[in-house]
Amino acid sequence: MKKTGGTSKKAGGAPAAPQAGERETVIAVRGVTRSFQRDDAGGAPLFVLRGISMEVRRGEVVAIVGASGAGKSTLLHIIGTLDRPSAGQVLYGEQDVFTMPDDEIARFRNRRIGFVFQFHHLLPEFSALENVAMPLLIGGKKPHEVRTAALEQLKLVGLEDRAEFRPGKLSGGEQQRVAVARALMNAPDVVLADEPSGNLDTANSQALHELIRTLSRERNQTFVVVTHNEAFARMADRSVRIVDGVLQGG
Repeated sequence: MKKTGGTSKKAGGAPAAPQAGERETVIAVRGVTRSFQRDDAGGAPLFVLRGISMEVRRGEVVAIVGASGAGKSTLLHIIGTLDRPSAGQVLYGEQDVFTMPDDEIARFRNRRIGFVFQFHHLLPEFSALENVAMPLLIGGKKPHEVRTAALEQLKLVGLEDRAEFRPGKLSGGEQQRVAVARALMNAPDVVLADEPSGNLDTANSQALHELIRTLSRERNQTFVVVTHNEAFARMADRSVRIVDGVLQGG
């Protein structure tokens, strides 16, 4: 993978935590455009994204902000391979993901990308533990093979004592933490989150933001988060703004 600088050292020769400019590039977005054909006869294409380019580095928390309808979620979906760009590239390391066939992209997505959405999308008939284990179960692992790993993820987000609770018995904040644990289950290159605190009260929002920040610092986990929450945007390592499909900052 591309690296953007050398490794600094503390006094005495011990490696220091890499600075933002020294971290390897995990994702490179190159000239991404997304347009849709208008239904009205003779209408020009509707451009949602216009030539977006940005890089995301290992361990960063990047906030994507902008007005509703600016193209934030569309960009996140393209980075997450849930949608294809009309033009441009998305590279994970050296791999241009959209050169792969759809079935291979789906396997890549399951192995390498975690998702957290505004609505947690937990399966109500399964326990917290079973929901967290779902990515590995979908990947073909047996329940007894993934139980320990799923418990470890729940412990990481402070919910090991809620492992056997179904989502209906959990608070909104707890449900989102389960969703974060599920997103981490495959040790993804990046966790993509779309308004993850949008349905939470102030206290639970702050707790979720602090969890994301802690995971970034302590586990070197990369997050790209679409948000309207100004407090979270300030907490992120970087904020980029989309205005009318054009990226400002980056």
